[in-house]
This record gives sequence, structure tokens and C-alpha cells, in this order.
Amino acid sequence: MNLLAKIYVVAYAAIVALFLCCALFLIAIAGQELWYALLASGDQATYRSRFDAILESIGLLTIAVASLELSRTVLEEEIVREVHISAPTRVRRFLSRFLIVVVVSLSIECLVAVFQLTHKDPSLLPRAAMIGVAAAALLIAWGVFLRQNKAVEELEPEAMREAQAEDRKVQ
Repeated sequence: MNLLAKIYVVAYAAIVALFLCCALFLIAIAGQELWYALLASGDQATYRSRFDAILESIGLLTIAVASLELSRTVLEEEIVREVHISAPTRVRRFLSRFLIVVVVSLSIECLVAVFQLTHKDPSLLPRAAMIGVAAAALLIAWGVFLRQNKAVEELEPEAMREAQAEDRKVQ
């Protein structure tokens, strides 16, 4: 059993490293987009293409932030933490951290898509709006999930205290 636990730690560490690598590459690509937008000569780039490059950079950075947050969450929840929190508490905490990243990322992507499509092809704006609807639906579902699980928190206060104590150690 001890060997299996070590294999899981190595697998999670590999996932963390790959999420981190993806984030770093996305940051580099976003930097290149921004470089193009800011330093391209007047003949090579119109204001519209510069604006699009800046929006593309924002989109890439949003995905990079999501990737970084996921790597940090997996690192903290699966590798660093020593306390074995009960399953319901751990699931709620992990899901909450993940959904925060997803909802914020989708919201930013919705804004970027709306800005781009307003000038390029307004007929596609309903598709961009669907991204916002998806973010709102996830936020509502997350709220319902947390509300429904409030009773579970009250049933296991010791698990919540352990989780909060572990939070102070990890930070």
C-alpha cells in the first residue's frame, strides 16, 4: 500500500509539473502576442489587429492562470497536505477551488469574445453569450452544491477544523 501511495504522489507531481509547463508556455505566447500588438510598425498592423492581439493575449493569460491555479490546487491538496480529510470535506474544498478558476476564466473569455465579435462578426455574439451563460450556470450550480452540503459541514466539524488548520500550515 505504501508503494501505491508513492506512485500516486509521483503521478500527481507529474501532473503539477505539466500544468506548470503549459502555463509557462501560454504566458510566453501571450507575451509574444502583446509584443506584436505594441511594437509592430504602423504598416504591418492596424489598430484593429493590435486590439485583437491584445485580446488574444488576455485570453491566453486567462487560460494560463487557470492552469497555474489547477497546478497549485493539485499540489496543495494531493501532495503537500498531510491531513487526510474526510471525503465530503475534501471534495467540497477541491471542487470549490476548481470551480472558482473555471467560472472566472469563462467570464473573462466571455468578455474577450464579446469584444472581438462586436467588431468582427456580431452575428456570432450569441455564441459568446453562451460562454457567459455557462459561467453563470456553473456559479449557480456551485452555490446550490454548497448550500446542499452545509448540513454535511455541520455533521463533521472536526474535519473542517482539521482542514482549516492544514490551510494555515500550507500558506
